[in-house]
Amino acid sequence: MAVYEEFTMELRNANPIDTVISSYVPLKKRGRTLVCNCPFHSEKTPSFTVFPDTQSFYCFGCGAGGDVITFVMKAENLDFMEAVRLLAERSGMAVPEKRNANPDNSHRRTRIYEMNRIAANYFYKNLISGKDRSGINYFIQRQLTPQTIKKFGLGYASDSWDELCTVLTSKGYSENEITDAWLGGRSQRSGKIFDMFRKRVMFPIVDLRGNVVGFGGRVLDDSKPKYLNTSKTLVFDKGSNLFAMNFAKDSDSKRVILCEGYMDVIAVNQAGFSNAIATLGTAITPDQARLVKRYAEEVIVAYDSDGAGQAATRKAISHFSDVGLQTRILRLEGAKDPDEFIKKFGVQRFRMLIDKSDDANNFLLDRCENDLDIETEAGKVELLKRVSRVLAEIPIALEREVYISRTARKYDFPVDVLKAHIDSMIKKNNYNEKNNQWRSIKNRTAMTRDDINPDAAIYKKEAKAEEMIICQLIRHPEDAPKIRQTAPPDIFVTAFNKKAYEIILREAENSKNFSLSIVGSELSADETGRIYGIMTKNRDITITSASLEDCADVLRKHKNIQKAENISDDDLKNIFASKKL
Repeated sequence: MAVYEEFTMELRNANPIDTVISSYVPLKKRGRTLVCNCPFHSEKTPSFTVFPDTQSFYCFGCGAGGDVITFVMKAENLDFMEAVRLLAERSGMAVPEKRNANPDNSHRRTRIYEMNRIAANYFYKNLISGKDRSGINYFIQRQLTPQTIKKFGLGYASDSWDELCTVLTSKGYSENEITDAWLGGRSQRSGKIFDMFRKRVMFPIVDLRGNVVGFGGRVLDDSKPKYLNTSKTLVFDKGSNLFAMNFAKDSDSKRVILCEGYMDVIAVNQAGFSNAIATLGTAITPDQARLVKRYAEEVIVAYDSDGAGQAATRKAISHFSDVGLQTRILRLEGAKDPDEFIKKFGVQRFRMLIDKSDDANNFLLDRCENDLDIETEAGKVELLKRVSRVLAEIPIALEREVYISRTARKYDFPVDVLKAHIDSMIKKNNYNEKNNQWRSIKNRTAMTRDDINPDAAIYKKEAKAEEMIICQLIRHPEDAPKIRQTAPPDIFVTAFNKKAYEIILREAENSKNFSLSIVGSELSADETGRIYGIMTKNRDITITSASLEDCADVLRKHKNIQKAENISDDDLKNIFASKKL
């Protein structure tokens, strides 16, 4: 066995999948498997299953699947080799040299990290020692100290057409690489590249491993857009990252303070709260909520007190509740945001405000009265509907009972009527949730929209036959030569299954101790998940030599029909002539 294949097996043994996954999400025993709510999509009924016997996982809800390496790839947004290095570091192992199975992707990511680091240094130097003092004057006006500016690596993009692009090209980066990193754009008129960020104060966005993955830029005048964030790149997705999470994860507190913008985070951090974070120009997403859950038990939502801030607060409460995070709401009185509050009233008042912050349930219940005349019968009925919806979403029964009693007293509702109504709603919600989840699973199985293997929706019978062949190959890699003879790759019909089969076949023939882990180096995390999904759904199906032959016959018949359909008129005449009809 090659050195790297042996290392991959040792790496998996040193990082048991249940141990690694349980460091991200809590697992519950269910027979011989372990289950939890999926860390990759929002759900209330666990569909994410860990199989300790095969050291694999699969989510029956979203289709994510794989081994411990694949899990880390998806959880940390890493490529294969980055995930291997992280697990090796976790278990104190040294990664051997290896042929890079997907050099282009890994190389592109590395180059983007390098360019982002150069850009961050360029912006910082511009801020500190550049001729244009607009940026540093803005931060001084916002009362930031030199230490804070340095800590966050704040910078300034000068009012230049292509100054950063010129710096990057002088260091050997191509124009395509610069646009790939979203540090430059290309003019449709002239075809020349230009700096994406110009005349803006700059906020580097740093991931949990200390890499600069993107930037946020704020204008200093009334130009639009006010904030410009790096668009999606190979290393950055604004819906999956959080500003200053790299600092908050190391905080002693099990609580994070969710602010609305970069400056709020920086002001709160400067005031001594290293656990402040912010989204990147969007409302909180399920992915971000799951990221927070890994490092905190409670979230203090410190959004602005205006209408947009309150709407965003309600959305944040919902996402945090879905992942099991306690949520409290900061009631800012006398200031529109945390930055202004700290400046007006000081750090101690802000600390008291945090400690006395209200829980999310009270926040939602208080807002049920908005726009209602509760002195009228119609107003009371609507109020009852609104508070019932809030109370039915409280997951812990004892906590729910307390709020039901409190709400019944406040609005003079009969507590038994209110409780019966809410119990009925919970029962209905649970029923609907299970039905929705089952429909989701059935839709995936039916492959109504399959981005990984779209051919499978057209050739359902052939795709199923291919899956059975792939299953048999993975179960019995030692029989790879015989399986190849029975089912050569060229009879496969669907593109993805053929690609996966060829990779698995090659690795099985070249490895004495085959492991699916090595296949993950040539497939994306989602593609690897599809392979593990095929294995999981067919765990209990026995595949004999006869059934393998049958599967191969299905594929051959399809190929023969295609040949017949594509035959030319001249060939058809020759066939008839040869038969002497």
